[in-house]
Amino acid sequence: MSTLSWIIFFTLVGGVLSVSAASLVLTLPKKIIDKALPFSVSFATGALLSVSFVGLIPHALEEVGAENFHTLSITILAGLMVFFVLEKLVLWRHCHHDDCEGHIDVHAHSHKSAGTLILVGDSVHNFVDGVLIAAAFLTDIHLGVVTALAVTTHEIPQEVGDFAILLQSGFSRKKAIIYNIISSFATLAGGLLAYFWLADFKDLLPYVLAFAAASFIYIAVADLIPTLHRRVNLSAAVEQIGLMLLGIGVISWLHGFIH
Repeated sequence: MSTLSWIIFFTLVGGVLSVSAASLVLTLPKKIIDKALPFSVSFATGALLSVSFVGLIPHALEEVGAENFHTLSITILAGLMVFFVLEKLVLWRHCHHDDCEGHIDVHAHSHKSAGTLILVGDSVHNFVDGVLIAAAFLTDIHLGVVTALAVTTHEIPQEVGDFAILLQSGFSRKKAIIYNIISSFATLAGGLLAYFWLADFKDLLPYVLAFAAASFIYIAVADLIPTLHRRVNLSAAVEQIGLMLLGIGVISWLHGFIH
């Protein structure tokens, strides 16, 4: 398969798989959903941190060399600030729980505008994911695969929340599925744009990888980990640590196995 084929396959399959999984999860009783989502969030946290520190950052360092390490570090720092600002502008939403400040309660009544806002924000998010996945594939096919898988692990719990908001905003189940699938095509658009743009600017690839790492670190640290701290009992902490380590282990193993 060509690099372009890999990008098209993973950006399409990842997006559609996330939406399909989310729509299936929401057919389950609320009790089961409330129990299952924390498991997936813990695993996704480990997977995102692992692909950042085991895959993306080391590959970026290999590409730029030790003499440009300082510039690469600044890129990661700048990326973290960019995602913070985007979230403040309500362009980036990754809420996975009920009552986080400034986010929409997925179990409460929402207006139609909330559903529309979710679709716009999700499309922007998916587009950026597509760019990051393409950059990883352009660097190394194996890195692209583990990056795409890590993106999918965090997309599923996010899509569940987005899907619930659309339903409570007045969208029918059919329309919610269709609009979410359309939104997922933004990942493909981002992947294709990045493929044709970055192909001519290979020197930028390490910095796009660093930016991707910043994206995943921000999602894990700013959005996912705070939701895990809401459960403070010992058994929940052990469960969360175990699942985070599993996420780290799976991505690390896949990275080594595929290579």
